[in-house]
Amino acid sequence: MKKVLSLMLVLSLGVSCFAGCGEKKTDESSEPAVSTEESTEESTEESTEESVEASSETEEVGDNGNVVILYPGEETDAMANFINNQLNPKLKEEAGLTVELIYKGWDQYWEQKDIMLAAGQTIDLYWDGLPDISSMVNKSQCQPLDDLIKENCPDMLKVIPESQLAGGVVNGVQYGIPSAYAPSSCMYQLVCVRQDILDAVGMDKIETADDLKEFAEKAADQFPDLKGPADIIFKPLTRNFADEQLTWIAYGDSVVFGEESKKAYSYFETDAFKEVAKFNESMYAAGLYKDELTTNYNERDSRMQQGTYLWVEGSLGKENEIKASVKSNAPEAELKSYLLNPTADKYITACGGEVLCVPYSAANPEGAMKFLNWLYKSQENYLFALYGPEGDNYTIEDGRISLKDPSFEGYFYEWMFRNANYTMFTSDVSDDFIKTYESWDDGAKTSSVISFHFDNSNVQEIETAITEVVNQYFTPIECGYVSFDENYDAAVAKLKEAGIDEYVAEVQRQLDEYFAQ
Repeated sequence: MKKVLSLMLVLSLGVSCFAGCGEKKTDESSEPAVSTEESTEESTEESTEESVEASSETEEVGDNGNVVILYPGEETDAMANFINNQLNPKLKEEAGLTVELIYKGWDQYWEQKDIMLAAGQTIDLYWDGLPDISSMVNKSQCQPLDDLIKENCPDMLKVIPESQLAGGVVNGVQYGIPSAYAPSSCMYQLVCVRQDILDAVGMDKIETADDLKEFAEKAADQFPDLKGPADIIFKPLTRNFADEQLTWIAYGDSVVFGEESKKAYSYFETDAFKEVAKFNESMYAAGLYKDELTTNYNERDSRMQQGTYLWVEGSLGKENEIKASVKSNAPEAELKSYLLNPTADKYITACGGEVLCVPYSAANPEGAMKFLNWLYKSQENYLFALYGPEGDNYTIEDGRISLKDPSFEGYFYEWMFRNANYTMFTSDVSDDFIKTYESWDDGAKTSSVISFHFDNSNVQEIETAITEVVNQYFTPIECGYVSFDENYDAAVAKLKEAGIDEYVAEVQRQLDEYFAQ
């Protein structure tokens, strides 16, 4: 029976469906995903041994102006050539620095990051999702940056405003640099669809969950070779069904904040969650979802890039980030992102985006800051880090980047350092999208909890227990993989036993203190 099998399969997801709203990535391309932090004691010990062995090659790399960066993804020959023969000579001449990247694949990045930092391995700079910064502070994974920024980053401070930096402040201390400075309202509340298929089935837009189901049904009828949706898109669906904007504010997705009610809620007990689960269950019942959407959740973006799927969770500009990969498999593909429930208020929150941190194990923290300052010093440096020297892979024509090879995705991830002051679009991005991008936050409201970071130090055991319940019982329910009616009440009982009420009360207590300041 699928319902029994699911409880075994979802354990491999860890906190897959519920890893907070940080935009993590699943492979070498720039796509959102989630991290898994759970591992067995045995695998952790083995991984630690592997990390220590690997660190022997870089034990002293922080000396002599070298900056060691922990980097998600796999090393490529092109990236190695760029770092060694183009970036480092320029950095050495202009900033007295060189950089060295330690690569960890997406499937192990977050687990290995934790292990390496706990072992004190030399790392000067690393990336993670902004919503996790409180947990990283509690784990002593990032050191205060106030003085380091003040002393080494005068140019960076010109293009990353104080309001943006505030997202990396915990208990009055700057622990991280929120680096994705760009239009950000409704982050992760969009859905990126195959627009060419949408046009072909006679539909002109997606605004509701019902529109999505109609799209999937028509596509299944007219294009039977396609595999359907690539993602259960639970956050866009939450926007669709919620009576007010719900912003995730604790570890994983266990607690949300109502932007109108100003209260914390157990997400899995909200009406919005119930409707999301029932909708996804109906998609399975209709044969529109495939089992892999649940059993292999982390592969959602990889699925979309195969060119045989209909949609994936989106963000502003997601279609531009993944279109090259999609088109490599489906040359006729066109992508477009839609906001579900488009007339509802849009909120700018800190629940999303990227953060750059310097661990206590850093041998060259000043160098890490100087590297970021060099990158943000000018648009020339910014584009050089992303695409290399002008003329090699691209030219700039009429304020646009013209790629010599449309499949070239750049070197450093653009989303890791995105800055509205320096953003330059490629020539294949439409004028309509650019207008939408530049005006996206017009009229958006600023979240009341944009600078709120939950401190879980008083409830860590409860948090662990809740996570286990979520992984085992709520993941398959939310995905629609098991019957809502048959499983929900028992799952809620388990959540209560784990201490969700006490956990929500602690979040609310901290919220009350936050609002009282």
